[in-house]
Order: sequence, then C-alpha cells, then structure tokens
Amino acid sequence: MKKIILAMTGASGQVYGIRLLEMLKDLESEVHLIVSKPALLTMKVETDKTEEYLRNLADFFYSPSDTGSAIASGSFKHDGMVIAPCTINTASSIAYGIADNLIARAADVTLKERRKLILLVRETPLHEGHLTTLLRLSRIGAIVMPPIPAFYTKPKTIDDIVDHTVLRVLDILGFNVEYHRWEGIAGENKG
Repeated sequence: MKKIILAMTGASGQVYGIRLLEMLKDLESEVHLIVSKPALLTMKVETDKTEEYLRNLADFFYSPSDTGSAIASGSFKHDGMVIAPCTINTASSIAYGIADNLIARAADVTLKERRKLILLVRETPLHEGHLTTLLRLSRIGAIVMPPIPAFYTKPKTIDDIVDHTVLRVLDILGFNVEYHRWEGIAGENKG
C-alpha cells in the first residue's frame, strides 16, 4: 500500500484534488490530506463536494496549521506528495523555504528527503517572477505539472480532461494505471 500526501490549496481547479483523492481511495492507498481554508471556499464555488466528503475519503485529514503532525517531519516515510491544485503563493513558499504552514512544511521535507513532489500549478498567464519560481522549484527537485489538457485524447467531457491529468500524476507516483498515451502520428515513423 502506497502512502501519499495530498494537499489542496485555494486555486481554481479543485476537481483535480478531488478526483485524485477518489482515485487514490480506489487504489487502496493511505492518503494524508491537507486542505487549506481557501481551497474549501473555492471548492464550494466550483463543485458540489463538501469538507465531509473529503474527510470520508482520506485516511488522515489535517489543517494547514497542524505543523506538529507526523507528516511535517522528514522521518515520515511516504511515496510522494501532490499539491492539486497548487497556488502560486504555495509554490513560492516552497521554492524559497518558507515553511510556515503544514502544506509548505510537508513539501519542504518531501524535497529534503528526495521524494517526489508534484505541483499542479494553476495560474495563467505567468509573469517573470512566476516563471523564476517554477524554475527554482524544478531545480530543487519538484515536478511542476500544470494541468494542461492533452487534446490528442479527443476528450468529450471535463471529466475526460481531468482524469487524463490525474492518471498521469498517478503514473509519475509509480501506480500501475492505464490511460491514453501519445502513440505518435500514424505513418510518420515508417521508413
């Protein structure tokens, strides 16, 4: 059983965190969930899901102020952390070592221990400061993965788009999942 830390911050795209939580539950993973207050507010605007729904899917549920929890330590062994969605504010805190809440602290120790940290950064357009932050995150070991749709899958619904991104996240975390992968353009590689 894999142990995954999942954090949800206040950016638009709460469906990514919710769907990842649902899939992790289906995969019988142990999920340690941190949800910020802005995430709960945005979730109310974007979805019909509730905090209770999230709590029922997670094995452990934390407040961002719970900096004394086990997941705040590098000695807590886990198989990766995902922040979905991830605000630029949170990304900046992680990039510059400002671990003043549990989300940033858990991400900081994830990087320190050389574990996978995947950030579904939801911001556009990006100015130079944002780009510098994302480059810094990549250089210190984070996987910066804006949830950009892959249209070669010919998605029919928003769920198709969300599921493709979430399945790619699970693939990066080492889960054995199947999804539509790029196969090249027919006829281009014959020769």
